Amino acid sequence: MINANSSPRRVALETTLLVHGVPKESARPLAAELESIVRAEGAEPATVGVVGGRPVVGMSHAELEVLLEAAEVPKANSSNLGLFMHRGMHAATTVSATMELAAAAGVRVFATGGLGGVHKGYGQHWDVSADLLALTRFPVAVVASGVKNLLDVASTREMLETLGVPVVGFGTDRFPAFYLRDGGTGVDARFDDAGSLASFLDSELDRTGRGVLVCRPIDQADELDSAEWHRWLGEAEAKALDAGKVGREVTPAVLSNLHAVSGGATLRANLSLVKGNARLGGMLASRMRV
Repeated sequence: MINANSSPRRVALETTLLVHGVPKESARPLAAELESIVRAEGAEPATVGVVGGRPVVGMSHAELEVLLEAAEVPKANSSNLGLFMHRGMHAATTVSATMELAAAAGVRVFATGGLGGVHKGYGQHWDVSADLLALTRFPVAVVASGVKNLLDVASTREMLETLGVPVVGFGTDRFPAFYLRDGGTGVDARFDDAGSLASFLDSELDRTGRGVLVCRPIDQADELDSAEWHRWLGEAEAKALDAGKVGREVTPAVLSNLHAVSGGATLRANLSLVKGNARLGGMLASRMRV
Protein backbone atom coordinates (compact mmCIF):
# COMPACT_ATOMS: atom_id res chain seq x y z
CA MET A 1 0.00 0.00 0.00
CA ILE A 2 1.35 3.42 -0.93
CA ASN A 3 1.83 5.99 1.79
CA ALA A 4 0.55 9.10 -0.01
CA ASN A 5 0.05 12.58 1.34
CA SER A 6 -3.11 13.62 -0.50
CA SER A 7 -3.90 16.90 -2.24
CA PRO A 8 -6.26 17.41 -5.17
CA ARG A 9 -3.56 18.80 -7.48
CA ARG A 10 -0.14 17.29 -7.01
CA VAL A 11 3.15 17.23 -8.90
CA ALA A 12 5.39 14.21 -8.46
CA LEU A 13 9.12 14.85 -7.99
CA GLU A 14 11.75 12.10 -8.13
CA THR A 15 14.33 11.33 -5.44
CA THR A 16 17.12 10.05 -7.70
CA LEU A 17 18.05 13.63 -8.58
CA LEU A 18 18.32 14.51 -4.88
CA VAL A 19 20.15 11.38 -3.73
CA HIS A 20 22.39 10.72 -6.74
CA GLY A 21 22.21 13.67 -9.11
CA VAL A 22 23.57 16.59 -7.09
CA PRO A 23 26.27 17.03 -4.43
CA LYS A 24 24.97 16.05 -1.00
CA GLU A 25 25.18 19.59 0.35
CA SER A 26 22.94 20.80 -2.50
CA ALA A 27 20.19 18.19 -2.08
CA ARG A 28 18.29 19.69 0.87
CA PRO A 29 18.08 23.26 -0.45
CA LEU A 30 17.18 21.94 -3.91
CA ALA A 31 14.36 19.80 -2.53
CA ALA A 32 12.98 22.78 -0.62
CA GLU A 33 13.25 25.05 -3.66
CA LEU A 34 11.49 22.60 -5.99
CA GLU A 35 8.65 22.21 -3.51
CA SER A 36 8.38 25.98 -3.16
CA ILE A 37 8.29 26.44 -6.95
CA VAL A 38 5.42 23.95 -7.31
CA ARG A 39 3.44 25.55 -4.47
CA ALA A 40 3.92 29.01 -5.97
CA GLU A 41 1.96 27.81 -9.00
CA GLY A 42 -0.98 26.61 -6.91
CA ALA A 43 -0.15 22.90 -6.77
CA GLU A 44 1.21 20.56 -4.11
CA PRO A 45 4.62 18.84 -4.46
CA ALA A 46 4.75 15.08 -3.94
CA THR A 47 8.32 13.85 -3.67
CA VAL A 48 8.43 10.11 -4.38
CA GLY A 49 10.71 7.50 -2.83
CA VAL A 50 10.88 4.24 -0.90
CA VAL A 51 11.67 4.37 2.82
CA GLY A 52 12.26 1.08 4.60
CA GLY A 53 10.30 -0.74 1.91
CA ARG A 54 7.36 1.70 2.04
CA PRO A 55 6.59 3.53 -1.19
CA VAL A 56 5.86 7.17 -0.38
CA VAL A 57 4.23 9.73 -2.68
CA GLY A 58 4.59 13.05 -0.88
CA MET A 59 7.57 12.51 1.39
CA SER A 60 7.88 14.45 4.62
CA HIS A 61 11.12 16.26 5.41
CA ALA A 62 11.92 13.53 7.94
CA GLU A 63 11.42 10.78 5.34
CA LEU A 64 13.59 12.57 2.81
CA GLU A 65 16.24 13.05 5.49
CA VAL A 66 16.34 9.27 5.98
CA LEU A 67 17.27 8.79 2.33
CA LEU A 68 19.81 11.61 2.30
CA GLU A 69 21.53 10.31 5.44
CA ALA A 70 21.54 6.61 4.50
CA ALA A 71 24.92 5.10 3.69
CA GLU A 72 23.66 3.49 0.50
CA VAL A 73 20.45 4.11 -1.43
CA PRO A 74 19.97 2.19 -4.69
CA LYS A 75 18.07 3.53 -7.67
CA ALA A 76 14.66 2.00 -8.28
CA ASN A 77 13.18 1.51 -11.72
CA SER A 78 10.14 -0.49 -12.73
CA SER A 79 12.07 -3.76 -12.83
CA ASN A 80 13.49 -3.68 -9.30
CA LEU A 81 11.04 -1.44 -7.42
CA GLY A 82 9.08 -4.40 -6.05
CA LEU A 83 12.25 -6.13 -4.87
CA PHE A 84 13.33 -3.13 -2.81
CA MET A 85 9.87 -2.91 -1.29
CA HIS A 86 9.77 -6.65 -0.54
CA ARG A 87 13.16 -6.53 1.18
CA GLY A 88 12.31 -3.46 3.27
CA MET A 89 15.02 -1.34 1.68
CA HIS A 90 15.37 2.36 0.97
CA ALA A 91 15.36 3.38 -2.70
CA ALA A 92 15.49 6.55 -4.76
CA THR A 93 13.02 6.46 -7.62
CA THR A 94 14.02 7.07 -11.22
CA VAL A 95 11.55 8.25 -13.88
CA SER A 96 9.87 4.87 -14.48
CA ALA A 97 9.48 4.03 -10.78
CA THR A 98 8.27 7.54 -9.97
CA MET A 99 5.64 7.26 -12.70
CA GLU A 100 4.47 3.90 -11.39
CA LEU A 101 4.04 5.09 -7.82
CA ALA A 102 2.57 8.44 -8.84
CA ALA A 103 -0.04 6.75 -11.03
CA ALA A 104 -0.98 4.36 -8.22
CA ALA A 105 -1.52 7.37 -5.93
CA GLY A 106 -3.62 9.24 -8.50
CA VAL A 107 -0.97 11.87 -9.31
CA ARG A 108 -1.26 12.92 -12.95
CA VAL A 109 1.73 15.28 -13.38
CA PHE A 110 5.41 14.50 -12.85
CA ALA A 111 8.22 17.04 -13.33
CA THR A 112 11.75 15.82 -13.95
CA GLY A 113 14.92 16.86 -15.77
CA GLY A 114 15.24 14.61 -18.78
CA LEU A 115 13.91 11.26 -19.86
CA GLY A 116 16.03 8.17 -20.40
CA GLY A 117 15.92 6.67 -23.86
CA VAL A 118 17.71 4.69 -26.54
CA HIS A 119 21.44 4.44 -25.97
CA LYS A 120 23.99 4.83 -28.73
CA GLY A 121 24.91 1.62 -30.52
CA TYR A 122 21.55 -0.03 -29.78
CA GLY A 123 21.87 -1.94 -33.07
CA GLN A 124 24.74 -3.94 -31.58
CA HIS A 125 23.37 -4.26 -28.05
CA TRP A 126 19.84 -3.57 -26.85
CA ASP A 127 20.00 -0.77 -24.28
CA VAL A 128 16.75 1.16 -23.89
CA SER A 129 15.55 2.92 -20.75
CA ALA A 130 12.50 1.63 -18.89
CA ASP A 131 11.28 5.25 -18.92
CA LEU A 132 9.96 4.85 -22.47
CA LEU A 133 7.86 1.79 -21.68
CA ALA A 134 6.59 3.43 -18.49
CA LEU A 135 4.92 6.08 -20.65
CA THR A 136 2.85 3.32 -22.26
CA ARG A 137 1.77 1.89 -18.88
CA PHE A 138 0.98 4.78 -16.55
CA PRO A 139 -1.39 7.74 -17.13
CA VAL A 140 1.00 10.47 -16.04
CA ALA A 141 2.04 13.64 -17.89
CA VAL A 142 5.83 13.81 -17.66
CA VAL A 143 7.27 17.32 -17.92
CA ALA A 144 10.89 17.07 -19.06
CA SER A 145 13.47 18.80 -21.22
CA GLY A 146 13.29 16.00 -23.77
CA VAL A 147 15.87 13.25 -23.30
CA LYS A 148 19.42 13.32 -22.03
CA ASN A 149 21.58 14.29 -24.99
CA LEU A 150 24.25 11.73 -24.26
CA LEU A 151 21.75 9.25 -25.73
CA ASP A 152 20.67 8.61 -29.32
CA VAL A 153 18.13 11.43 -29.38
CA ALA A 154 16.74 10.80 -32.87
CA SER A 155 16.21 7.08 -32.22
CA THR A 156 14.55 7.85 -28.89
CA ARG A 157 12.13 10.20 -30.61
CA GLU A 158 11.36 7.49 -33.19
CA MET A 159 10.72 4.93 -30.47
CA LEU A 160 8.31 7.26 -28.66
CA GLU A 161 6.31 7.49 -31.86
CA THR A 162 6.45 3.72 -32.34
CA LEU A 163 5.17 3.22 -28.81
CA GLY A 164 2.28 5.63 -29.44
CA VAL A 165 3.40 8.17 -26.83
CA PRO A 166 2.20 11.72 -27.59
CA VAL A 167 5.11 14.18 -27.48
CA VAL A 168 4.03 17.81 -27.13
CA GLY A 169 6.11 20.94 -26.76
CA PHE A 170 5.38 23.85 -24.44
CA GLY A 171 6.59 26.99 -26.16
CA THR A 172 8.54 24.98 -28.72
CA ASP A 173 8.15 23.10 -32.00
CA ARG A 174 11.36 21.14 -31.43
CA PHE A 175 12.19 18.08 -29.36
CA PRO A 176 14.77 19.29 -26.81
CA ALA A 177 17.83 17.36 -25.71
CA PHE A 178 18.40 18.26 -22.09
CA TYR A 179 21.21 20.85 -22.15
CA LEU A 180 20.36 21.81 -25.75
CA ARG A 181 17.08 23.41 -26.82
CA ASP A 182 16.89 21.56 -30.15
CA GLY A 183 17.61 17.84 -30.31
CA GLY A 184 17.25 17.72 -34.08
CA THR A 185 13.66 16.48 -34.38
CA GLY A 186 10.17 17.90 -33.86
CA VAL A 187 7.23 17.33 -31.53
CA ASP A 188 3.69 16.19 -32.36
CA ALA A 189 2.11 19.49 -31.40
CA ARG A 190 2.98 22.81 -29.79
CA PHE A 191 1.11 24.49 -26.92
CA ASP A 192 1.78 28.03 -25.76
CA ASP A 193 -0.96 28.25 -23.12
CA ALA A 194 -0.85 26.19 -19.92
CA GLY A 195 -4.64 26.06 -19.64
CA SER A 196 -5.04 24.62 -23.13
CA LEU A 197 -2.30 22.06 -22.50
CA ALA A 198 -3.82 21.04 -19.16
CA SER A 199 -7.18 20.49 -20.88
CA PHE A 200 -5.52 18.25 -23.48
CA LEU A 201 -3.72 16.28 -20.79
CA ASP A 202 -6.95 15.69 -18.88
CA SER A 203 -8.69 14.28 -21.93
CA GLU A 204 -5.70 12.32 -23.26
CA LEU A 205 -4.79 10.64 -19.98
CA ASP A 206 -8.43 9.64 -19.49
CA ARG A 207 -8.83 8.49 -23.09
CA THR A 208 -5.78 6.24 -23.29
CA GLY A 209 -4.75 5.36 -19.75
CA ARG A 210 -1.19 6.02 -20.93
CA GLY A 211 1.31 8.80 -20.41
CA VAL A 212 2.15 11.98 -22.32
CA LEU A 213 5.59 13.55 -22.66
CA VAL A 214 5.51 17.33 -22.26
CA CYS A 215 8.73 18.93 -23.51
CA ARG A 216 9.95 22.24 -22.14
CA PRO A 217 13.38 23.29 -23.43
CA ILE A 218 16.03 24.66 -21.12
CA ASP A 219 15.90 28.46 -20.91
CA GLN A 220 17.92 30.06 -23.68
CA ALA A 221 20.20 31.89 -21.23
CA ASP A 222 21.17 28.57 -19.60
CA GLU A 223 21.63 26.47 -22.75
CA LEU A 224 25.13 25.06 -23.17
CA ASP A 225 27.30 25.87 -26.15
CA SER A 226 26.95 22.93 -28.55
CA ALA A 227 30.65 22.68 -29.43
CA GLU A 228 31.73 22.78 -25.79
CA TRP A 229 29.06 20.26 -24.88
CA HIS A 230 30.23 17.71 -27.45
CA ARG A 231 33.87 18.14 -26.35
CA TRP A 232 32.91 17.60 -22.70
CA LEU A 233 30.77 14.60 -23.65
CA GLY A 234 33.65 12.93 -25.47
CA GLU A 235 35.87 13.31 -22.40
CA ALA A 236 33.16 12.07 -20.04
CA GLU A 237 32.37 9.01 -22.16
CA ALA A 238 36.06 8.13 -22.42
CA LYS A 239 36.41 8.28 -18.63
CA ALA A 240 33.35 6.01 -18.17
CA LEU A 241 34.77 3.53 -20.70
CA ASP A 242 38.14 3.52 -18.97
CA ALA A 243 36.38 2.81 -15.68
CA GLY A 244 34.65 -0.23 -17.20
CA LYS A 245 31.11 1.09 -16.84
CA VAL A 246 28.45 -0.90 -18.73
CA GLY A 247 24.65 -1.06 -19.00
CA ARG A 248 22.73 0.99 -16.45
CA GLU A 249 26.01 2.18 -14.90
CA VAL A 250 26.94 4.21 -17.99
CA THR A 251 24.50 7.15 -17.82
CA PRO A 252 25.10 8.13 -14.16
CA ALA A 253 28.87 7.74 -14.65
CA VAL A 254 28.88 9.94 -17.75
CA LEU A 255 26.70 12.57 -16.07
CA SER A 256 29.01 12.65 -13.06
CA ASN A 257 32.06 12.94 -15.30
CA LEU A 258 30.39 15.74 -17.24
CA HIS A 259 29.93 17.82 -14.11
CA ALA A 260 33.67 17.46 -13.43
CA VAL A 261 35.08 18.09 -16.93
CA SER A 262 32.73 21.04 -17.53
CA GLY A 263 33.71 22.77 -14.30
CA GLY A 264 30.15 22.47 -13.01
CA ALA A 265 28.51 23.99 -16.10
CA THR A 266 26.40 20.90 -16.80
CA LEU A 267 25.25 20.74 -13.19
CA ARG A 268 24.17 24.40 -13.28
CA ALA A 269 22.26 23.77 -16.51
CA ASN A 270 20.67 20.66 -15.03
CA LEU A 271 19.41 22.58 -12.00
CA SER A 272 18.04 25.34 -14.22
CA LEU A 273 15.98 23.01 -16.39
CA VAL A 274 14.70 20.97 -13.43
CA LYS A 275 13.42 24.13 -11.71
CA GLY A 276 11.77 25.34 -14.92
CA ASN A 277 10.09 21.97 -15.39
CA ALA A 278 8.84 22.00 -11.79
CA ARG A 279 7.29 25.41 -12.44
CA LEU A 280 5.52 24.16 -15.57
CA GLY A 281 4.40 21.03 -13.71
CA GLY A 282 2.82 23.21 -11.05
CA MET A 283 1.13 25.38 -13.68
CA LEU A 284 -0.38 22.31 -15.37
CA ALA A 285 -1.45 20.49 -12.20
CA SER A 286 -3.21 23.60 -10.87
CA ARG A 287 -5.23 23.84 -14.07
CA MET A 288 -6.18 20.17 -14.46
CA ARG A 289 -9.40 18.60 -13.24
CA VAL A 290 -9.46 17.41 -9.63
